[in-house]
Amino acid sequence: MAQQALITALFRLLRPLVRILLRNGVSVEAFEEVARKVYVDVANEDFAIEGKKQTTSRIGVLTGLNRKEVARLLKQPNLEGEPQTLSHNRAEKVLTSWLRDEDFLDPKGDPLNLSFTGSRSFSTLTKRYSGDMPPRAIADELIRVGALEELPDRTLRMIARGYVPDAESDELTAYLGEQGADWLNTFDHNMTCERGDARFQRQVIYPHIPVGEVEAFRSVSARWGQRVLEELDRWLVERKSASPDDEPTVRLGLGIYQVESWPSELGKD
Repeated sequence: MAQQALITALFRLLRPLVRILLRNGVSVEAFEEVARKVYVDVANEDFAIEGKKQTTSRIGVLTGLNRKEVARLLKQPNLEGEPQTLSHNRAEKVLTSWLRDEDFLDPKGDPLNLSFTGSRSFSTLTKRYSGDMPPRAIADELIRVGALEELPDRTLRMIARGYVPDAESDELTAYLGEQGADWLNTFDHNMTCERGDARFQRQVIYPHIPVGEVEAFRSVSARWGQRVLEELDRWLVERKSASPDDEPTVRLGLGIYQVESWPSELGKD
């Protein structure tokens, strides 16, 4: 691959990331320290010569850093941690379980309105899929993010088939790292894999769509995208529940995101 083409791609890729960093007070010095640490870790873990112990000298050659700096960065703790997947979120787990558990669906497969207590209630749903979390706390969180509404008769109705954390929450920021890394890992795989082993990577984008169609597109893309994700969710759950306990496992899924680029004169990002 031509290095200049990759640098150009990097320039475009970093613009939205730097916008997020500047908005949240992350300096170029902090970014550089993270970049140096990641360079050293990736060189150490992914670019060792088979059968040979990786050395600070080789890491220095790969990264352009001196051996003293490499040694310093190798001692720094890894900040990546475990993926903050959606399934780890109690509120999201309750919402998705509501969509696939037949006890809480009508004959058409749509989510029933649920009373708060009773044998077929939101409390029953929460206890079944969220352990000891208080049902009221789960309901309040889902109402807060706009996934549920409480009707005059005190029943709960689902109004959004997906959980989106608050824009100010650390959880949404964690999704940036997880989902962005997932996309780049797929891209990296497709750039280096054998023919026929590529992972699914597609998008449909048209320029010069009239501004008046934006709201309609947001609606239809959210509806169709949600439908695809629910079908895949059911497929994955079936395979997970049917697999033997001792069978090796992988993290598997598909991400869908909306693309919306506005001309600068219209005042949008």
